[in-house]
Amino acid sequence: MSESPLIGASHLHLPAGPWRWLLDGLCDVLPGVDRATWLARLQQGKVLFQGQPLAVDSPYREGMRVEYFREVANEREIPFAVEILHHDEHLLVVDKPHFLAVAPAGQWVEQTVLRRLQRQLQLPELVPLHRLDRLTAGVMLLSCQRSSRDAYLSLFRQQRMHKVYEAVAGPLLGLAWPYQAAHCLQPGEPFFRMQAVSGPANAWTTLQVLERGSAYWRYRLQPQTGRKHQLRVQMAALGAPLRHDPLYPQLQAHDVDDFTQPLQLLARSLHFDDPLSGLPRHFLSQRQLLPL
Repeated sequence: MSESPLIGASHLHLPAGPWRWLLDGLCDVLPGVDRATWLARLQQGKVLFQGQPLAVDSPYREGMRVEYFREVANEREIPFAVEILHHDEHLLVVDKPHFLAVAPAGQWVEQTVLRRLQRQLQLPELVPLHRLDRLTAGVMLLSCQRSSRDAYLSLFRQQRMHKVYEAVAGPLLGLAWPYQAAHCLQPGEPFFRMQAVSGPANAWTTLQVLERGSAYWRYRLQPQTGRKHQLRVQMAALGAPLRHDPLYPQLQAHDVDDFTQPLQLLARSLHFDDPLSGLPRHFLSQRQLLPL
């Protein structure tokens, strides 16, 4: 089977502007990419319109939807596979490994769940339905078709998608179980971190203890909200940061992932009533966290 020419492409609708030539417009609209890179992409046929490469001297046309391909020099390979738990014409459910980003961003393009599966399954319209941190493993959902996408997204908006996580962290002594954690989470420093601050709670998670060890406990976490890094920040705020967390409670300097020390957070299960069939769905991760 030949690969779709748009597998892995990013999309851009050209806004109104004064540019005569496409190259000039791309440089100004997306200034994070230098002119030499845009020129090389055009020369290599990596900027397209309706699947056809655009020439270097193409005119700028407001409203045109162009596709382009990003690259990252020397992108590091993540040596862990994405396992497929379920696949039908509308929904793809996978068991994501630690260290693999969900979608292209920053230093990760090819080594992402989305790009791998788009190529493997020849599904250019594949889109993640929710977030899962790069360092977190476990169950996640992707939409295969635009026509049914909003039906599944509505489950998240209406809080009808039930998530259960498993985590390994230090002991939390003196709490009554199950424990309801409630915090006010706000953006922190640097920009990619979050922090728990004084104020009305906007993040809630129910905690239960699954197993007790001398240095670490295994927890069952059920978030009722979906704030960025919610479980990681809440556990750190309670005094039990997740094992091998490089961001919380303090940012740790590291240039290269240590594959022997994965963040001890796993999206163990998802269950919901399918919005198309009405049938109950339950998906369970087959991955395991480290022993206590």
